[in-house]
Amino acid sequence: MRAVQAFPVTGSIALVLMGALALTVGLGEAGWVVGIICGVIMNAALARGVLRYGHYRLGPADWVTLARATLAVGVAALVADSFDEPAHVTLLVTLSAVALALDAVDGWVARRSETASRLGARLDGEVDAFLILVLSAYVARSTGAWVLLIGAARYAFFAAGWLLPWLREPLPPRFWRKVVAATQGVVLTIATADVLPRALTQAALVGALALLSESFGRDVWWLWAHRHATRSPVAAVADVDPATVHLRGRVRTIIAAALTIVALLLVWVALVAPDHPSRLTLGAFVRIPLEGIVVIALALALPPTARRVLAWVIGPALGLLFIVKVLDLGLYAAFDRPFDPIADWRYTGIGIETLRDTVGPRDAYLVVAGAALLIAGLLVLTTLAVLRLTRVAADHRRWSLNAILAIGAVWVLCWALGAQLVSHVPIASTSAAGLAVDEVRAVRAGIRDRAIFADEVRRDRFRDTPGNQLLTGLRGKDVIVVFVESYGRVAVQDSSFSPRVDAVLDEGMERLRSAGFHARSAFLTSPTFGGASWLAHSTLQSGVWINRQWRYDQLVATDRFTLSQAFKRAGWRTADYVPADDRDWSQGSFYGYDNVYDQRNLGYVGPRFAFAPMPDQYVFLALQRLELAKRDRPPLFAEVDTVSSHAPWTRIPELIDWDKVGNGSVFNSLPVSQVKTAALWGNHDQVRAAYARSIEYSLNTLVSFVQHYGDDDLVLVVLGDHQPSTIVTGLHPDLSHDVPISVIAHDPAVLDQIAGWGWEDGLRPSPQAPVWPMDDFRDRFLGAFGKQPTAP
Repeated sequence: MRAVQAFPVTGSIALVLMGALALTVGLGEAGWVVGIICGVIMNAALARGVLRYGHYRLGPADWVTLARATLAVGVAALVADSFDEPAHVTLLVTLSAVALALDAVDGWVARRSETASRLGARLDGEVDAFLILVLSAYVARSTGAWVLLIGAARYAFFAAGWLLPWLREPLPPRFWRKVVAATQGVVLTIATADVLPRALTQAALVGALALLSESFGRDVWWLWAHRHATRSPVAAVADVDPATVHLRGRVRTIIAAALTIVALLLVWVALVAPDHPSRLTLGAFVRIPLEGIVVIALALALPPTARRVLAWVIGPALGLLFIVKVLDLGLYAAFDRPFDPIADWRYTGIGIETLRDTVGPRDAYLVVAGAALLIAGLLVLTTLAVLRLTRVAADHRRWSLNAILAIGAVWVLCWALGAQLVSHVPIASTSAAGLAVDEVRAVRAGIRDRAIFADEVRRDRFRDTPGNQLLTGLRGKDVIVVFVESYGRVAVQDSSFSPRVDAVLDEGMERLRSAGFHARSAFLTSPTFGGASWLAHSTLQSGVWINRQWRYDQLVATDRFTLSQAFKRAGWRTADYVPADDRDWSQGSFYGYDNVYDQRNLGYVGPRFAFAPMPDQYVFLALQRLELAKRDRPPLFAEVDTVSSHAPWTRIPELIDWDKVGNGSVFNSLPVSQVKTAALWGNHDQVRAAYARSIEYSLNTLVSFVQHYGDDDLVLVVLGDHQPSTIVTGLHPDLSHDVPISVIAHDPAVLDQIAGWGWEDGLRPSPQAPVWPMDDFRDRFLGAFGKQPTAP
């Protein structure tokens, strides 16, 4: 058949076009991947159309449509590339315009050659929809995400047909529908060209969306009004021969059986999947879910309408539980804690920004889009799966009843014997119901915890301490609190790379001693793991345990007394160095800093280093230049949040001569090794080695700064904010949240005042070093260097 022979031909044409794009304007990895995927989908769609419409030969109009499809693939490749590289707008508009022009040509050719067909019309419509989707994805970046509604309309209509069969019925021909489709393409192409004023472009896009809404609305209304009409069997098969009808029947039977099996597996996995990475093994899925037995039993007992209502209730609920399990798996892997249904939605914006700064805008947007599709897909697919299983069970009532009786008996036997294939994972499963109960309890506990936490914040024995009684043991000293990003216990103990970091600490201590400095070290237990550094910052400063975002939000809305406020009340100037920030910090007033330094006012003009907008060396030099080097100033208290050791550790700076740092432009000319995040994180040994190198750099930079700029009045509190993610620490049942902490001072009297803490000499705490909760530090620090207040 010529149609079959067309498959490799059309795929080859698409590859030739992409090759031409690569040679002329350059095509990156994303463009090639998207182009190849779209080419494969184009061939698959053509194959499905030929199978559906029988023995069919492609006519001249169909070849014009396939040419349009090939151009649309090229447009998709260019748009994908534009997320990572500057867009080739001229070529993008040219290909789009040619594809739109050919839209009129294929219809004219079909009429003149009398080769109009249902397959050709369907292919023509799908190419239109795909081109509109691709153009809307490009325009949405500059105009707003709402433009995606134009591109998604056709596919939303198609998806709705899965749930509402009457939406899949054929529509009568309507010329206005073609006009509206052409209008979408023309308006989006003009918006892509960016030749009109922004306001006019937006107005045109709004108008196009309105026309599209009217057109789809009219079609939906017509289908609703005719949903009970019966199609003519003769019309339905007039152009299909008996052999094709027989083949189609066999194919449909196979597909129906496959869909039922897929639905069963999806529901099974959703019910029994573990919610902790340590239990994510094949054996964990060999379980019998009681919830599934109950649902099928109810489906057999209920009448059809009640059965459908049951499926529509259970399906989305099962999808939500599955999503919670996926979130639990992700959060345990990243932060060693489960999903918090009350507060974790607040991390969405922060997480997207962090992801964008870490892996780049294109990959970040792809991840976000993938996550959104995954969530929507799980909700839809679990609902469809439950609908199918309950319907199939009701249609085969006797067989289904025997099956659930037998499976139920096995469940009872396994429950009575406590049978397990994986430790703490019984074969007789009620995990889905248990997870639902746990989530409800977590919500109730979170609500109660707010009142308890508010009382903890109010109880503060240092709140009313006069300034002349605060920090008397540090008068005249510059006190710098340095948070070293992701500096956890794993960096200094019991890891393949800890000997390297230990050597840096030991050698750094010798360098500090030669400069007249001494140090004592221990461990603090951080309230967070793998990220959310601000929770650790606020815990150390406020003296209360901040392990959730809602606690942080509640804290910063109070007047809780912090370390920075204590130093300010006692006469210190206070400053905060947050090089990762690029905007006003709404919670900054809580700490009461006299000045906050971020990307906007630190004066850095060099390159980024993966997540880090600037290297730690520049941040410390800015601390010296902007604050410590000033004459006739009050003593300084500063918090410095370093970022060079922040994941993904793909681009790590090198320590250079302090006199050469300048405004940071020197780093543009220095060779720095860099690897792709996916390549690095695909190898655990390599990512751990990269993490270790980043910690070595941060610690070496800190020691070098003290050597070069430290004086008799400098005191530093150096600590980690949290452990790195589990890709570095590994997954263990009891992961440590401990981070090293050191107090460094030139004046021996400073360390003498904390001799009673029992901390160890040097920068490297041993496994036997004291471990405090991080929220204990504020009170112990204020008590050691000032007057102990009376209990409130």
